[in-house]
Amino acid sequence: MINLVWLIPVLPLAGFLINGLFRNSLSKGMTGIVGCGVLLASFILSLLIFGQVRQDGFHAVTVTLFDFISVDKLHIPFAFQVDQLSVLFLLIITGVGFLIHLYSTAYMHEEEAPHYARYFSYLNLFVFSMLLLVLGANFVILFIGWEGVGLCSYLLIGYWFKNIEYGNAAKKAFIMNRIGDLGFLIAIFWMITQFGSVTFTDVFGGAKSASVGVITGITLLLFVGATGKSAQIPLYTWLPDAMAGPTPVSALIHAATMVTAGIYMIARSNALYSLAPVSQTVVAVIGLTTALFAATIALKQNDIKKVLAYSTVSQLGYMFLGLGVGAYTGAVFHVMTHAFFKALLFLGAGSVIHAMGGEQDIRKMGGLRKALPVTSITFLIGCIAIAGIPPFSGFFSKDEILSAAFAKSPVYYVIGLFTAMLTAFYMFRLFATTFSGTFRGTHEQEHHLHESPLAMTIPLIVLAILAAVAGFLGIPDALVPNAHVLEHFLEPVFAAGGEHPAVEVSHGTELGLMALSAGLALVVSLLAWSRFKSKPELAEPTGFGKVLANKWYVDELYNAIIVRPLNGLAKFFVWLERWIIDGAVNGVGRLVQYGGRQLRLLQSGQVGGYVLLMVIGILALFLVELFVKK
Repeated sequence: MINLVWLIPVLPLAGFLINGLFRNSLSKGMTGIVGCGVLLASFILSLLIFGQVRQDGFHAVTVTLFDFISVDKLHIPFAFQVDQLSVLFLLIITGVGFLIHLYSTAYMHEEEAPHYARYFSYLNLFVFSMLLLVLGANFVILFIGWEGVGLCSYLLIGYWFKNIEYGNAAKKAFIMNRIGDLGFLIAIFWMITQFGSVTFTDVFGGAKSASVGVITGITLLLFVGATGKSAQIPLYTWLPDAMAGPTPVSALIHAATMVTAGIYMIARSNALYSLAPVSQTVVAVIGLTTALFAATIALKQNDIKKVLAYSTVSQLGYMFLGLGVGAYTGAVFHVMTHAFFKALLFLGAGSVIHAMGGEQDIRKMGGLRKALPVTSITFLIGCIAIAGIPPFSGFFSKDEILSAAFAKSPVYYVIGLFTAMLTAFYMFRLFATTFSGTFRGTHEQEHHLHESPLAMTIPLIVLAILAAVAGFLGIPDALVPNAHVLEHFLEPVFAAGGEHPAVEVSHGTELGLMALSAGLALVVSLLAWSRFKSKPELAEPTGFGKVLANKWYVDELYNAIIVRPLNGLAKFFVWLERWIIDGAVNGVGRLVQYGGRQLRLLQSGQVGGYVLLMVIGILALFLVELFVKK
């Protein structure tokens, strides 16, 4: 069965080709069947392979399809690596991806058939690229998938391409990702120079004999790539703007796929990062800073999707904190739980927007709990999970990261815990403002309020169940010894680097930390609920709140110090090219033309004129002979 792993990415690729090539002839029903069917088939295959991988004593298997690049001593095969980490991501990508595809069949139903098929072809291509990324047995295949999801994010964010703002958001995402990808690409070339290979086993094996400086340089460059793809400071501003795409696209990009690519890449490279403590510190500090920074911005956002977008940036920061302190299992665990509750929240937001006729401002909502009972209950479960309230999934994965952070540095823990409190506050502010109180929209909107169809509510229910129970895969030893199923499952991958998550605290201390975080999360959630359920923030923010509402003016800062100077430089070069370089070339041409027009007047046909010119020529020769030779 493992030898058939290549079918898992090929099926979505086939869906992309079918829906893309025959978009003008396929009906919407057939388009949905093809788009969803290939993902369901990939998920079933992933489950079958997972059944083999989870058996005791399983060792990573490399499935080589063909030689991809062979130059002198450098050989890069097109190969897939099947192990515990890749299979876990296969299940997340295909499982959550299928639910998002199913949801999309109803959410995008108003689109015309060719555009409907175009949308599903893009989604299928996106999933194919992500599967290629996590299955690649070397950094080049990983990078091909990495670039593929970057391209597809551009296509999906700018899906409604006639809207100029949406097109600009797509370009912003594409360009900012290219900045990070350059660092990743340089790291790959450095690996080729240093190790003569980009295959994971060769690079990780050779790293043990390389100098710390080389490993630090490579890992920092890899992290530059991760900051772009996974939206960390300073390359995070593209992700909130990615809300321009359809809501299912936001769920796909922000939950289980593209933004977790950087987490996967660093987790896969754990053997390198374990040898580079400086890089680990950089990862932890940047991740923690991003988590706190994005959480403060989310406090004052009023666009339902923007709140969730900044929440995603913050949660990704948590994952990087886990990677930076050595809690690789905790980071991957949070990727999994985040995939469930964040996909749930985005799809829930899409259900709200669908019922509101496209309205996204939570100040114009309120009281939606009665009209959207399934959406409100599932959305509440997502809020509880992300807030870190036990026994929902987010509590266990956050606790593992915070415990490891405490073991590394109490400062990390305090900042991480404060960020978790902010998360609980803004999520329950969002829930209370949207679903409680009285309706604040128009009479027409209120008249059309209705629960979403089954194709949209079934994915919500499935994801709500997963968000509620997935945390039990990672019960800490402090509660139940040897009950951390995920840690035991991933141990072969992370033990290869000679490293284990650095949770050095005693069970008693860990239980105390868990009780503290759970208690604070519950108190803050109740505080936000009671504060906003009947008195939502409807006025424009003032003072420091205005700074947060305007996202710390980072976009304005980037425009002032990067965009405008570059635009000014571009305008200067346009002037230089037009009037100096091109002007000089055109000037020579015009001079020759002018000279030709004047010289032809000498050919007048008048004998007297020719005699005069001959006399002038003779005089000129005499003068040259007289003065020049002297």
